[in-house]
Amino acid sequence: MNHHSEPYLQKEWKLTQLGLLLFPLLPSLGVLILIVVIISIWRQKWRIIIRHAHNIALAGLGMWLAIATIFASDRQEALLGLANLLPFFAVFAAFSALIQTPSQLRQLSWVILIPSIPVVILGFGQLFFGLSGPLHLQIILGWIIVPQGNPTGRMASVFMYANILGIYLTLVFILGLGLWIQQWKSLKGTVTENSSRLQIFPGRLPQKFIFLTIAIIANGIALILTNSRNAWGLVVFASLAYAVYLGWCWLVGLVMAAVATVFGAAFAPPPLREWLRVIVPEYFWARLTDQNFERPIAALRSTQWQFAWNMIREKPWSGWGLRNFTPLYQTQMQIWVGHPHNLLLMLMAETGIPTALFLFVWVGWILAKAVLLLVNWSAIDSREDHLIFFSYLVAFSACTIFNMFDITLFDLRVNTIGWLLLAAICGVISSKKNYDSLEVTVFEI
Repeated sequence: MNHHSEPYLQKEWKLTQLGLLLFPLLPSLGVLILIVVIISIWRQKWRIIIRHAHNIALAGLGMWLAIATIFASDRQEALLGLANLLPFFAVFAAFSALIQTPSQLRQLSWVILIPSIPVVILGFGQLFFGLSGPLHLQIILGWIIVPQGNPTGRMASVFMYANILGIYLTLVFILGLGLWIQQWKSLKGTVTENSSRLQIFPGRLPQKFIFLTIAIIANGIALILTNSRNAWGLVVFASLAYAVYLGWCWLVGLVMAAVATVFGAAFAPPPLREWLRVIVPEYFWARLTDQNFERPIAALRSTQWQFAWNMIREKPWSGWGLRNFTPLYQTQMQIWVGHPHNLLLMLMAETGIPTALFLFVWVGWILAKAVLLLVNWSAIDSREDHLIFFSYLVAFSACTIFNMFDITLFDLRVNTIGWLLLAAICGVISSKKNYDSLEVTVFEI
């Protein structure tokens, strides 16, 4: 499992895993290792990389973004904004050439899951024991722990904000759940094609299954403590996706009933609302109603979205320039906001409608091919490989949905993981020999 299908890339494959293991806790060292890997992959496979259509499209987009900085309202901010996109185009191209098989996806899921354990432990220490610092090592580590969380009362651990930890743990949770289901199925016996009932397998539980169970529970508790509504919703989305995939109708009904109960406690008319609040803890329904937070109008997402929409209407074709939302918003609203909490609106406002749609269509093109591959998987690999590929598709979809209500672009670790997920999906698609015939079928249709 830990060997690359192309022996001359074995060193790059091992270094990738090492870099990702270190990345959450030692981002400076982790990113240096990944940069070395990316340069090495480009050096060895540049001829193949530049021939792929998705890389050609991405290169064209990158060139246009660089040219567009000339026309930005604030050119310096626009130039800095390129750092959040252009390097990751190279990351995508390199890793889509390195990651080619489902067994690699499985190994990467483990590599991404394992460092989440110390991240969660530090988060518990932050929230319950006032763990702080180390401030003097911030330059080396790349992070600092704020006692009692950031914002106060919400777990952020080694990330700068609770919502960023929320999306990180969501991605880890989804990939870990895919590994857990695979272990569960092998532990409980073979699942027939048209049945969702599992046959109990007696005996001692394997260590991998125990570790995955503990990791998922710990990540789940930490997710709750981030108090991130986006993360909560995405965990529900992922649970439903896995339940539908496995044909567990009872779980679909259970999740839907739980969601309806929580939303009822938050928004149902009285007296039903009061009855449901006896069952549902205040921690959940109060967060949904946001009644524990008093926010100025300028801090509301709806206000930010309206401002971004007005920017789009004024410059629909060229946009105002990358990172130009923040200074423009601060000038008018007298409050600093890092982004408008919606990636599509932000890109349309800052780069123009055509550029933003081009990027989203490009991503949609890859995801459409991924769905097509899933549908035609029976001719290719095992059900275990099908499951792991599905978990990556669910994880990246969750990342995409999260960016409709918040933005991960400005966090190096989460942004890298997001591009890695997409690159892994694209790499497996490109490696399938019979995919050309499937693609021909799509174009004929």
